[in-house]
Amino acid sequence: MSTEPKAYLVGGGIGSLAAAAFMIRDANIPGANISILEASPTLGGSLDAAGDPAIGYSMRGGRMVTTDNYECTWDLYKSIPSLTRPGKSVFEETIEFNQLHKSNSMARLVDRRRAKVPVASMGFSMHDRLELLKLSQTTEASLGAARITDCLSPAFFETPFWYMWSTTFAFQPWHSAVEFRRYLLRFLLEFSRIETLAGVKRTIYNQYDSLVAPLRRWLLNQGVQLITDCKVTDIIHQTQADQFVVTALHCLRAGNLEQFAVGDGDLVFLQNGSMTDASSLGSMTRAPGKLTKADSSGWTLWERLAEGRPQFGRPAVFNSSIAQAWWESFTVTLKDPSFFSQMEQFSGNQAGTGGLVTFKDSNWLLSVVLAFQPHFANQPSDVQVFWGYSLFPDRIGNFVPKSMTECTGAEILKELCGHLRFDLSTMATANCIPCRMPYLTSMFMPRLPGDRPLPVPLGSKNLAFISQFVEIPDDVVFTVEYSVRAAQMAVYQLLGVDREVPAVTPHAQSHHAQFDALLKAFK
Repeated sequence: MSTEPKAYLVGGGIGSLAAAAFMIRDANIPGANISILEASPTLGGSLDAAGDPAIGYSMRGGRMVTTDNYECTWDLYKSIPSLTRPGKSVFEETIEFNQLHKSNSMARLVDRRRAKVPVASMGFSMHDRLELLKLSQTTEASLGAARITDCLSPAFFETPFWYMWSTTFAFQPWHSAVEFRRYLLRFLLEFSRIETLAGVKRTIYNQYDSLVAPLRRWLLNQGVQLITDCKVTDIIHQTQADQFVVTALHCLRAGNLEQFAVGDGDLVFLQNGSMTDASSLGSMTRAPGKLTKADSSGWTLWERLAEGRPQFGRPAVFNSSIAQAWWESFTVTLKDPSFFSQMEQFSGNQAGTGGLVTFKDSNWLLSVVLAFQPHFANQPSDVQVFWGYSLFPDRIGNFVPKSMTECTGAEILKELCGHLRFDLSTMATANCIPCRMPYLTSMFMPRLPGDRPLPVPLGSKNLAFISQFVEIPDDVVFTVEYSVRAAQMAVYQLLGVDREVPAVTPHAQSHHAQFDALLKAFK
């Protein structure tokens, strides 16, 4: 292999950005030898956030981070300079920010009477405790493609714990029992503090401005080629000595057909699958369009590669049921502080300290969160932004006689004010932008071994997968950490980096963590 191979990263999400950084930092690959090919006009993938006070701000989601986990993420961001704190890394600025703004939610669940639900007790019966214990001790091989409902009784799904855990991590009862078990073990520390979200850490701004933007700047300074408006339409490959070898990439770039030749020793990293594929935005007067896989191409390359190659996984396991994988979020831009003031008075939390407020009796299972302001790097001081989402957007609202997916931004605000008993005048300046995401929890679908490929599939010489749809033992999807860990594993394996990937911290083996979780379960 050449000492300085070229690398092509298909997709510009956090996984590709991280992989490029690991190649430069740990494998000594010149930045100029690395090209990131992104079909959209901007990088960041699912970690997007954009807008301004005039058109309104919008972000599809907000990812939870912790400093008790996320070993690979912080290993990376200790090396990336902050854009806001000269002389500091992104990791250092995040630690300093969270020392000033600590999470202590005082209104985690709200009921139909607009009363705060007592959450000191998780609400478990002895039967619930025994079932949870059994699930946590059952092997993944034994669980197979079981759903959460196959392991836990109906009463469990009415407990305060379920409402808090499911909305914090976006679980549905029909999702994978294997993934639910992984979350219980990976986030055992959060089990004992789920009602306050004390373990949740925040970035200074949204994750695009705080994680993507500084990493993008660093990569540019290293000479990485960031090529946007470049859609990879085909991956040309052949078999050499029983190995799968990529030889070229066909692209549509700014409307023109192009080809990138992949030479001997060069590498290709593909973000296989997309949880935000076929997303659509609405407005104050228009509901989001109902797009499907046919309207986008986030799954196409993986589907082609996996056909006839079981070692490349089974994308159909994850993208075949929009009804079980979708939800809807919304971002609200305000130019009047009255809503924030009333929320702070009602919840007891200043913005940025409370985490999700979930309306447990909402037909949509609606949650909102008020982040520390400003939440966008370009946000003026007299503008506020908050975000919310629903796990059941197909159901008829409590105050609006429509499913959420049929609602305009104005109607979503009416539903929210109904639950809060706020006068609609608090939303007089509001601009609510809803976002429909048909595949957002597709990675939680019940699966079997082999449904997700390894980051470097067996028999692959120069192709690696980086996404939420690869198999990493013990770690959990729907996290920034999963994408970064997949990137680090793939880079180290293909380039033979003599450095260990940071291990998943075994909190579930800590006697102290086990004892705290036991005490919480019996409250």
